[in-house]
Amino acid sequence: MPASHTIAPKPPYNDVMQRFSYFIKRIFLMIPTFLGITVVVFGLIQFVPGGPVEQALMQMRAIGAGGEGAAGISADASAGLTEQYRRELERRFGFDQPFYRRYWNWLVRDRLGMRMESYMFAGNSAWALIRGRLAVSLIFGLTGFVVSYGICIPLGIAKALRNGSRFDLASSALVFTGYAIPTVALGMILRALFTGVIENYPALLPLGGFQSPGYEELSLLGRILDRLRHMTLPVLCYVAGNFAVLTMLMKNTLLDQISRDYIRTVFAKGGNRQRAVWGHALRNALIPIATGFGGVMTVMFAGSVIIERIFEIPGMGRLSLDAITSRDYAVFMGILSLTSILGLAGNILSDFCYVLIDPRITFER
Repeated sequence: MPASHTIAPKPPYNDVMQRFSYFIKRIFLMIPTFLGITVVVFGLIQFVPGGPVEQALMQMRAIGAGGEGAAGISADASAGLTEQYRRELERRFGFDQPFYRRYWNWLVRDRLGMRMESYMFAGNSAWALIRGRLAVSLIFGLTGFVVSYGICIPLGIAKALRNGSRFDLASSALVFTGYAIPTVALGMILRALFTGVIENYPALLPLGGFQSPGYEELSLLGRILDRLRHMTLPVLCYVAGNFAVLTMLMKNTLLDQISRDYIRTVFAKGGNRQRAVWGHALRNALIPIATGFGGVMTVMFAGSVIIERIFEIPGMGRLSLDAITSRDYAVFMGILSLTSILGLAGNILSDFCYVLIDPRITFER
């Protein structure tokens, strides 16, 4: 008899190795991507006017203008002093060196700029300032992330299973109403209603900040309740911006999966609705939602600058804005490097979530 030519099924470990190889490549690709991001931004900020040298010169000219009559210094002598002072400032901040050397010093010697001294807060390194705001933004961002997905996914599933019902219409009206209100307006309205800003309205929640005076003296339960009271309104504002998008994405993807042929095949084989929806359609519907799971890596920067300013939260958003407006390149580049690394790692985490949701997914193409 002729030999059998039956092709054996592909061993499972080949798929595992293929996925492992894919993730290793993605990790190594993070290096040139990170270098590309930082080189471009580092080069751009060298040409932005109003840097630390220009700011120091402006302060010197202001002092000189105020005491010009008493000093009796001529215009030529003042110009010479200004130029000499400029060269000294450029040497101090490292702007007298070639671009590639400045970038190398930032990348290697200063540990991605974290060891550089802040131009805005003298005596503090970029990492010291970032570390002081990191815990606040991490708690705030992680809470908003969990609340957003913890409410939107079940709500989207419920809307899909009750598509066209009164519940679906009423919840859609509520979701899109909250989405249509600008964040700054929603924040001001919540402050007016719940913090006692308006006369005769009780102050149910704190006006702003992240903790009350005397926080360290409270018990563990008291600290938790104090943090929850301070976080309630900011988290509501943060969730409102993502609520409609996540909810409708969950609803529409689940409805699309329910209408697919493989769901009709489940019914044809005698499967019930519960098995078709929860055992098959939901898993595939979660794949687009998993794109945002990588955002857990950057949740400490999720807080909006507007929300942090309205509620006076000392988070990363306010620090990054202050660094940009004051041309504090050391702090700005430190924040950029940290967000770039976490963002790139978050993209890999999203791909990993795809595999966890549906092991059949491969990355060969």
